[in-house]
Amino acid sequence: MYDKFILNNGIRVVTEKIPHVKSVSIGIWVETGSRYENNFNNGISHFIEHMLFKGTTNRTAKEIASSIDNIGGQLNAFTSKECTCFYAKVLDNHLPIAIDVLSDMLLNSKFEEEDIAKEKSVVIEEINMYDDSPEDVVHDLLSKTIFNGNSLSFPILGSFKTVKNLSRKQVTDFFDSHYIPQNIVISIAGNFDADEIHKLLDIYFGHWNVEGTICKADQPPKLMQRLSSKTKETEQLHLCLGLEGVSQGSDELYSLLVLNNVFGGSMSSRLFQRVREDRGLVYSIFSYPSSYKNTGIFTIYAGLNASQLLNVTELILDDIKEIKNIYLSETEIDRSKEQLKGNYILGLESTSSRMTSIGKAELLLGRTDSPNDILQKINKVTLDSIKDITDKVFDFDKLNVAYVGKIKNKNKIDNQIKEICFE
Repeated sequence: MYDKFILNNGIRVVTEKIPHVKSVSIGIWVETGSRYENNFNNGISHFIEHMLFKGTTNRTAKEIASSIDNIGGQLNAFTSKECTCFYAKVLDNHLPIAIDVLSDMLLNSKFEEEDIAKEKSVVIEEINMYDDSPEDVVHDLLSKTIFNGNSLSFPILGSFKTVKNLSRKQVTDFFDSHYIPQNIVISIAGNFDADEIHKLLDIYFGHWNVEGTICKADQPPKLMQRLSSKTKETEQLHLCLGLEGVSQGSDELYSLLVLNNVFGGSMSSRLFQRVREDRGLVYSIFSYPSSYKNTGIFTIYAGLNASQLLNVTELILDDIKEIKNIYLSETEIDRSKEQLKGNYILGLESTSSRMTSIGKAELLLGRTDSPNDILQKINKVTLDSIKDITDKVFDFDKLNVAYVGKIKNKNKIDNQIKEICFE
């Protein structure tokens, strides 16, 4: 059962009561991420996420961690391009402790100069670790390529330069302007008492009144054909192709998800079976959609031997052309819809995933769709809607290519890829 209410200061609260479980998950969702940054402070949202674990006026960093560890719970956070989430999962009788700790982190963090200096080193090591993963690097390179110049192109972690140059004033000013009630949603899923939740959230969050910036997304970037590559000493080459996707909240997403299942979203997909299983040309190959406010992309990834780059690229494009020419069969669509519904329902088994689903939807869309709503939208996917989304997404005029790896004659290879992809 879903419920939504708003605290006196404007914080939105969405809950889902699941009485048959013994756990409860709570998330504090903040509409801030790399999309709301600039060239000088890129990475600051992720940095603030780290800093909220470094100590408050009431708890040290160790006490924050032990408060949840000591009751057998989980405490963590993540930052994305459009939001940051601090969350905890605990036994239902320990929910007041989780609310106490999360509110303390959000409202009473100290941002000490010494802690900021230490955490810069930690984040720089995180960037180093990320840079050692070429699969991650190529996805960032694709974002930079396809979102050319738009804030969506910024990496979530920032860069060595931007993180190193962050000052305490920059950090606290950004926090004060973005961490405001109007930009925050609290989501709770699991076993809890509704009346108690109202009282606890009002006690811990209701008195908090600050003014700042209500986050607004930039105009969507204009997609066109672009190619980027990065030479890196790797055994495998990592390839990404990016096309236009659909924006958050669009019902077209369900047609795209059905299409993706058949095209490259699973081990039974065309890409996996034809490129890996039948020909053995890659270790990993898959596709997936990413949706943002007012825009989205569709990504195809492959990990392969550098000598097979042109061959695999052509095979991927051949599969796209085949789908554009004959679309999907009714049988494929029905099978994909059942697969999608099954995956969705299995995901609802976790209080964490349900907390995430309702919290993110309320934060970024201002609404929460019930599982029945989602299943109905999947059921409404038809051959005509598949044709429409196929024509929209598989538009070679908006095709972007990015690859990372060790390759000889790079300029020659780039020109050959352009000939294949940018006809």
